[in-house]
Amino acid sequence: MVNEPATSGTADRRERARAASARPGVLGAAKLNPFGDLHSVQHLSARFARSLRGVFEPLVRQEVRCWAEPLVVQRFADYRTERPDTLTAWLPLAMAPAEGGALLVLDGRFALELLDLFFGGTGVAPVELPGEFSPAAAAMIRRLGAMIAEPLAAAWEPLTHIAFAPGNVEANPALLGDLDGDDALIVTRFGLARGEDKPVFLDLCYPVAAMKPHGTALTGKVVAKPVEPDAAWQNALTRAAMQVTFPVRSVLAEPVVPLSVLINLKPGDVIPISFTNDVPIMVGGDKLGTGTVGTSNGHAAIKITRLASLEGLNA
Repeated sequence: MVNEPATSGTADRRERARAASARPGVLGAAKLNPFGDLHSVQHLSARFARSLRGVFEPLVRQEVRCWAEPLVVQRFADYRTERPDTLTAWLPLAMAPAEGGALLVLDGRFALELLDLFFGGTGVAPVELPGEFSPAAAAMIRRLGAMIAEPLAAAWEPLTHIAFAPGNVEANPALLGDLDGDDALIVTRFGLARGEDKPVFLDLCYPVAAMKPHGTALTGKVVAKPVEPDAAWQNALTRAAMQVTFPVRSVLAEPVVPLSVLINLKPGDVIPISFTNDVPIMVGGDKLGTGTVGTSNGHAAIKITRLASLEGLNA
């Protein structure tokens, strides 16, 4: 469930302490986060977490719980220090049309488990992790980056248009030439839990410098894309509306007589009336149009000669 802990309490949450999302200002130092509270990015991370089930469940062949954890803003050097010393996949994601790119960070053991599952295994990784990724493992990680690129772009669509494309995976973050230790990152973390297994986490890091062209969108409100109407519901509503009945009547004449004549009326008296060829046709209290009085199939009927505007009826 997105942004909610699983039924096992806090066991699904990352035990390692996270850095604070904002640091106290230091005189003469560059501001780490120029975008404010970043509620919009947190909202989009929650949307993206919902789509991760469709990415990972076919890979692991079982139901997966996915959620987005609170984001943080920290320097790349601090983020590297926070990561464990075990094998880790660092996959750059190019961001078009902006310069620079995001970074997908994945535990190496989980990547090797996915590789084993992809080739029909049971998802077992070596007890002793290697120092680098094999060509097959690197291709698997790149494939995973391509799989999440489309839902990630869709999650960002209400805020800004960004297309993501995976690059070459690295096992050593020092080989990531586009990032310096002092560069600030917006770190979004996603938890994945399979059954009763201990959850794994993957991080999507966005360099603050790469997000500056989208600064106006980041500090604005997120407006969700309109939901597509349910065709079946619309058809049922239309059929129900078409069954609503309205009283239709026509006034042939409305003679006016004084009270003295009215109180003296008796059977056999005649009240003269006169009407034109066209008489009004009323639907409820509104005029539908005019028609000519006649007969049809042996019954009195009115032939419609002119329709009035339906604006009054629609109101």
